[in-house]
Amino acid sequence: MLFSKFFQVLCAFPRPIQRSDWLKRILSTVLVVGLTLGSILPAQAEVAPASPAAKILTSATTGAPHNFISDVVQKVGDTVVRIDTERTVVRPASDPFFDDPFLRDFFGPEGYPRSPREDRLRGQGSGFIIESSGIILTNAHVVSKADTVSVTLKDGRIFEGDVRGVDEVSDLAVVKLKGVKDPLPVAPLGNSDQSQVGDWAIAVGNPVGLDNTVTLGIISTLHRTSAEVGIPGKRLDFIQTDAAINPGNSGGPLLSDAGEVIGINTAIRADAMGIGFAIPINKAKSLKDQLVRGEKIAYPYVGVQMTTLTPEQAQENNKDPNSPFILPEIDGALVMKVFPDTPAAKAGIRWGDVIVSVDGQSIKSANDMQSFVENTKVGQNLQLILKRGERTQQIAVQTAALENAA
Repeated sequence: MLFSKFFQVLCAFPRPIQRSDWLKRILSTVLVVGLTLGSILPAQAEVAPASPAAKILTSATTGAPHNFISDVVQKVGDTVVRIDTERTVVRPASDPFFDDPFLRDFFGPEGYPRSPREDRLRGQGSGFIIESSGIILTNAHVVSKADTVSVTLKDGRIFEGDVRGVDEVSDLAVVKLKGVKDPLPVAPLGNSDQSQVGDWAIAVGNPVGLDNTVTLGIISTLHRTSAEVGIPGKRLDFIQTDAAINPGNSGGPLLSDAGEVIGINTAIRADAMGIGFAIPINKAKSLKDQLVRGEKIAYPYVGVQMTTLTPEQAQENNKDPNSPFILPEIDGALVMKVFPDTPAAKAGIRWGDVIVSVDGQSIKSANDMQSFVENTKVGQNLQLILKRGERTQQIAVQTAALENAA
């Protein structure tokens, strides 16, 4: 249609005008424009951004990594190991036949002599290499009390492991591989203090015996206390993630999108789906050298069980005529229990006391008190200000070393 219009216009010119000259000029112009557009349009198509699907298809044909996840796995995957453990448990022999009361009377008060039974318990977890000589970082509950430890690398090599140090309070342990001749790949350790809620989180491990499994999620929250997680007796502020952490993942690394270890996968909530927890790597970095040397980690404590008190909670308590005591309507750490033969018991702290200050620092919650004690030294004297009913008390307490901390 365009060329028919063109010829109609051309024919409308008077005869004297040389139509051949007009035709040559116009056709040359069209030719130049066409060549120019032909050189520009393909270049624009080449620089246009490709869709994610196109990128995946292109990388699949060229063999390039598909995305940052595969890059991270390529970078760190060889450092992740499977840990198999065995331990012997001696149990008293039990036989319903000989436990019958009639037979007990027949055989006398000692009963029928029976030998104790030995059971072999097997466990499995994950870990990752932090030194090329074969130093492995993992969870304490993976290797604690194990008689034998076997470590399998991603390439299939199997080494006997020597448990160098175990710390139950932080749930951290170090294993040294025996017979390592060549340097092993090492996982790069990041800075968990720089992690933020919403950052990518990649969990690598061996869940339920399935080696080299990778799951992806985000950091759901930070500084989740062990009390909130439901793990009493620990002194940790966990990283919470929705990256799948299953039995067998324990001890494996939680990675950032840069391929650095930001946490150690350690726990799952049986009553929740898609919620897992990891120990911040900075906590592990502060303890690993002591664990490599086999040293016991000393934790200061005072010996009280606490909960956070708010003015609203105190008001509700004080309205109850059956309440055992009247609470001050303030923020603080309410003492729920004082353990016997502890620094708190010796100092005279009582059930129902509300701790409001330690060494001049205000205490607004049980977490404040716990954090303050954790940052002290064993044997350090603390000056506590507490409310006991309507009275204010000042009590000095000296921290002691927490027993069974290793």
